[in-house]
Amino acid sequence: MYERSSVAELADSLRSELNRYSVGGKLPSSRALVERYRVSPVTVSRALAQLAAEGLVVTRPGAGVFRAAPRTALPSAGDTSWQEVALSAEGAGDVVPRSVDASGVLACLAAPPPSVIPLNSGYLHASIQPERAMAAALARAGRRPGAWDRPPMEGLPELRDWFAREIGGAVGAADVLVTAGGQSALTTALRALAPPGAPILVESPTYPGLLAIARASGCRPVPVPVDADGVRPELLAAAFEATGARVFVCQPLFQNPTGAVLAPDRRAEVLRIARAAGAFVVEDDYARSLAHDDCGPLPATLAAEDHDGVVVHVRSLTKATSPSLRVGALAARGPVVDRLRAVQVVDSFFVPRPLQEAALELVGAPAWPRHLRTVAAELRHRRDVLAGALRRELPGLTVPHLPSGGYQLWARMTGGGDDASFAATALRAGVAVAPGRPYFCAEPPAAYVRLSFAGVSGPGELVEAVQRVRSGLGEEARTPDA
Repeated sequence: MYERSSVAELADSLRSELNRYSVGGKLPSSRALVERYRVSPVTVSRALAQLAAEGLVVTRPGAGVFRAAPRTALPSAGDTSWQEVALSAEGAGDVVPRSVDASGVLACLAAPPPSVIPLNSGYLHASIQPERAMAAALARAGRRPGAWDRPPMEGLPELRDWFAREIGGAVGAADVLVTAGGQSALTTALRALAPPGAPILVESPTYPGLLAIARASGCRPVPVPVDADGVRPELLAAAFEATGARVFVCQPLFQNPTGAVLAPDRRAEVLRIARAAGAFVVEDDYARSLAHDDCGPLPATLAAEDHDGVVVHVRSLTKATSPSLRVGALAARGPVVDRLRAVQVVDSFFVPRPLQEAALELVGAPAWPRHLRTVAAELRHRRDVLAGALRRELPGLTVPHLPSGGYQLWARMTGGGDDASFAATALRAGVAVAPGRPYFCAEPPAAYVRLSFAGVSGPGELVEAVQRVRSGLGEEARTPDA
């Protein structure tokens, strides 16, 4: 496996030396570059491909690599100020403006500089991704007969069947649509189930990406508070009655950001309340493959306990593998499946077949259960290390609930202060954290920050991150009353 840094370094070196060659001049051969820079042929190939993509060199098969002609100057930019009027007028007649606020999502997706420790990431660090297994799966997938043909719009039958077995209950392969990850599945579900202007019940706090989807669709998210046992049924029933909503989106297992698991006595109650309201429950089961090795047996999915087609289930492989393996599933029973399929087809046609084939190869390989066991042990260890460091170094941050799955701690600022200011201070100290305000669609009851332990290189970096934040905040961070 080549090193990404080696590719970037070689590309930088070659780029700086291009002026030595005239336009059309031939660069040294790949073999010469391998010997000169003492790197692998793969690294040379990828570095040259990067320069070719930038338009700096031209590759001629059988002849070599040559310096490309310089690009012509780009025309001067025109006046785009007219767009402000056009975009503002676009939603003037909407009941709920379809504004797209991606700030909460960007706080989790934005890659900080290399010197910053990312406690804001929602994905596994490369060191705990199944990189070799994914590479092998992709190679095998590319050799499958028909791997580059158009797939069925609903997804490969074998992959749909695998997802159906994972979801359980009465869900069959015919009830499953393969999607381009969980975010795409949630977008399809909300567009299919709620018209513009409609209220959508959401857990409070909840995943900012869900709030962004709802608002971009012209819907109105309505908060329903959660506690350590998940959503509170009495408040859910009251919210359905007050709003007339027909959709409730929840994460019953390792809720993001609190890590709560919906209590056994609340599961049937949530389904009963939704059924009585004539509403759908969208179950975002994003973290089932991120259970820690001390969590015990996992509860079944809500979809497996649903007999009346109330639940629309969302599942994804992305969180347990790589942010680039965007393969997920959307499952439902009854006439709603036709509507979900129609919305997905209009939006994206289908998920690329090579990616589906690779996902099928990956989950069927012996390396898959081994990878899940490794992730379970590593996440539990990282959780404990981060929680311990917070107790020692930052007592002004308390973690009300220590999760047994997922990748984050939801910390309350007990000493007062503002979450945005805390996040800004942490970033100046070299640590990226997610402020809690974007996780609420109404006024938050307190100041929170979300600290992810999945995207760092190891437990040592978690300790260093907390120490950096402590130093950045100063001595007052040592006491809860500061």
